[in-house]
Amino acid sequence: MASVAELKSAIDAALQQIGDGQAAVQAAGEKLTEAQQTLAGALEGSGHETVTAAHASLSQANQELQDCLSATLAAVEQAQLYSASL
Repeated sequence: MASVAELKSAIDAALQQIGDGQAAVQAAGEKLTEAQQTLAGALEGSGHETVTAAHASLSQANQELQDCLSATLAAVEQAQLYSASL
C-alpha cells in the first residue's frame, strides 16, 4: 500500500494533468469560436440549411467542451477534498 505522501504526490500529478487537459480544452474552444466567426463572416446572409447545420454543430461542440470543463472542475474538487482528508 502506498504511503500518504505517495498518494498525495500521485493526486498532485493527476491534478496537474487535469490542468493541462483543461488548458487544451479551453484552447480548442477558442479555436472553435474563431472558426465559427470566420464561417459566419464568409457565409453571411446565406440561409442554406448546410450553413445553419454547420453553425449548430459548432455551437454544440462548444457546449460539450464547456460541459467537459465543468466535469473536470468537479473532479479536481473531489480529488482535492480526498487529498485534504489524508
